[in-house]
Amino acid sequence: MTRIAHLSDLHFGRVDGRVADAVADDVRRFDPHLVVVSGDLTQRAKPAEFAAARAFLDRLKDPRVVVPGNHDIPLFNLVWRFFFPLRRWRRYVGEDLSPFHQGDGVTVLGINTARSFTWKNGRVSAEQMQLIRERLCPVAPGSFKIVVTHHPFLPSGARKRGAVVGRADEAMRALDACRVDMILSGHLHVSEAAATHAFYRIENHSALMIQAGTATSNRTRTEKNSYNAITIEEGVVTIVVRRWNGSSFASEPSQEYARVDGLWSRRGAAP
Repeated sequence: MTRIAHLSDLHFGRVDGRVADAVADDVRRFDPHLVVVSGDLTQRAKPAEFAAARAFLDRLKDPRVVVPGNHDIPLFNLVWRFFFPLRRWRRYVGEDLSPFHQGDGVTVLGINTARSFTWKNGRVSAEQMQLIRERLCPVAPGSFKIVVTHHPFLPSGARKRGAVVGRADEAMRALDACRVDMILSGHLHVSEAAATHAFYRIENHSALMIQAGTATSNRTRTEKNSYNAITIEEGVVTIVVRRWNGSSFASEPSQEYARVDGLWSRRGAAP
């Protein structure tokens, strides 16, 4: 069994301190084998915000896979935005923008989808698609393969194609070639899950796309703060959204996914 705590959209600079303390404590009690943070650690990429985000990360368990989001690139300082977009990220979070982790039955690759030339949208580059092939295709089939991005492959609502990460269809071919099992993302502040074969034309294979809401920000939009407590065991993925109820984090009903004929299917869902 592998336990993963999936957090996203921390937005330090717009954080509820009580929620931040509670989620850090709650994640420690979950005792994950891996912590994933899928971007937007800060609100405006200011040094003080990065310092606060770093202090929060240090309260969480190692190992961690953390990728940038669009808010982690300076917005108003155009020199920093276009010439040094992730200098502060590198200083406070780490030099590696494509973090890689293997252990506890999983292989995880982080991909930086944030870009200077767009305000909020993201993109997967040709170089990053090649990196996916180089790092994940050689991995033995017994390891559960996970890719982490900030921008989603799954549109909000899980009903139709929408504003997904740029070049999603091309990137999905790379993910398919390496038989990636799961994609963890954020950005939309919405907790959702769905299989790729419902949106992308890929034969005989699908990955499970899991979105996380905002873990600590007071920019909650339509949902209260949350994070995903994910368990992987013998090819079955169980997702429990831990939701802030005003005083603590509590579990929503679990979602369980298993592969049927090579495709992910939610157990107990209506046909």
